[in-house]
Amino acid sequence: MSNARRLPAAVVLLGLGIMLPGRVDAFELTGAWASQPDLCKQVFTKKGNQVVFAEFSDLFGSGLIIDGNRIRGKSARCTIKSKKQEGDSQELSAACATGIMTSSVRFSLKVIDDNNFSRLIPDIPGMEMKYSRCSL
Repeated sequence: MSNARRLPAAVVLLGLGIMLPGRVDAFELTGAWASQPDLCKQVFTKKGNQVVFAEFSDLFGSGLIIDGNRIRGKSARCTIKSKKQEGDSQELSAACATGIMTSSVRFSLKVIDDNNFSRLIPDIPGMEMKYSRCSL
């Protein structure tokens, strides 16, 4: 009978754990991101219900499509292996592949606001690029 009394308490605690939000300061990366927000429609297009790169997107700037732990660029695909949040920055480590090689990449994302971030590559000084969220 004592196990029967513990069960409802465990169910309530589990329910609270599911309903409580995660860290409120976590930045949502999923989406299409362009280096120039006014050119989103030239960098990306929709194919069915999926966002893809437009045919000549690289003529209009840089773009990223992020879905969970996957990052796609026009010529590379990466899988995020680890994330570490420090204030308004996230340190990321990713395994990336192009048509001819694979590599490990470390970079930082500095959150500007909900729709903008800067990407910095620590191993390449001065290599910073701002991205803005596209709504398609």
